[in-house]
Amino acid sequence: MANTGTIRGTHHLTFCVGGAQEDYDFHARLLGLKSVKKTVLFDGEIPIYHLYYGNGDGDLSTLLTAFPYRQAGWMGKRGTNQAKRLNLSVPLDALGFWSDRLTSSGLPVEKLELLGTQRLLFRHPSGIEYTLVADPGPDDRVPYEGAGVQGEYGIRGAYGTTTSVREVGEMDFFLVQGMGAEHVASDGANHQYRIGTDEGHGRMIELVEEPDLPQGTWHFGEGTIHHHAFDVIDAENQQIIKDWIVGLGFTDVSEPKDRGYFFSMYLRSPGGLLCELAYSVSPGFLVDEAAGELGTHMCIPPHWEHRRSEIAQLEPLDTIETVLA
Repeated sequence: MANTGTIRGTHHLTFCVGGAQEDYDFHARLLGLKSVKKTVLFDGEIPIYHLYYGNGDGDLSTLLTAFPYRQAGWMGKRGTNQAKRLNLSVPLDALGFWSDRLTSSGLPVEKLELLGTQRLLFRHPSGIEYTLVADPGPDDRVPYEGAGVQGEYGIRGAYGTTTSVREVGEMDFFLVQGMGAEHVASDGANHQYRIGTDEGHGRMIELVEEPDLPQGTWHFGEGTIHHHAFDVIDAENQQIIKDWIVGLGFTDVSEPKDRGYFFSMYLRSPGGLLCELAYSVSPGFLVDEAAGELGTHMCIPPHWEHRRSEIAQLEPLDTIETVLA
């Protein structure tokens, strides 16, 4: 039997937003997540924030990471053949709390039932769609209790993502044969797949057929989801997965890239979802901050150190936590 490697679940979800302050306020002040890390985007020549949010320890699958692109003026266009929605897991009885909290902040919400779960749909200030999914499955992730959000209602982390596709066929092949996913359910234009193992979280990959939408952008740009990162455990397993996917004919899988806190490979799926195969390295987020100080420094990657003065001119942030020099 072929060795296809093991994907455990979600590692993190990453997206391009507008202003850094409005993104921080949305995630930390409204959704009650912890600001886990403040650093800069590794790629490109323009200094851009890379803001991480999650639970108190920044555990895998709780991480949402943002590139605030408004300063650069780069706009994305939402459409098909593109990641469409971030789906986050909350306890079964938490949607009433969140409906009240979001609407009282002036954010429109829509209640819906989809693929056997109750959900609350709303949008990030940049227009990206989010849903809170009342997840009936077991979930041992410990939510962060911040900004008035109690643990019994808190966001556990990723449930998964939804990708808009023109048709399902090639994406089904990629998910099932390439990523080891299992088709779970279909409801009209909506299709759900489970990926990963029982030790992982954020395992639901969803597709929605929207053939009449225009093509969405794939480059960095405000208002779009950039990638879904999957937890591939370690370097050896990452290479096994790459070899298997390349052997199926998906030959554009990147070489490993050092992201400071983890190592990543990237590949574009047939449905437009950019997939990252990521594994964390010790000491992870503690490489540049102590455990009790996560999110309280501006952490400069070594290859950006000589441009610290430019980075200091990024949009200043008014934060809940005290940011140390």
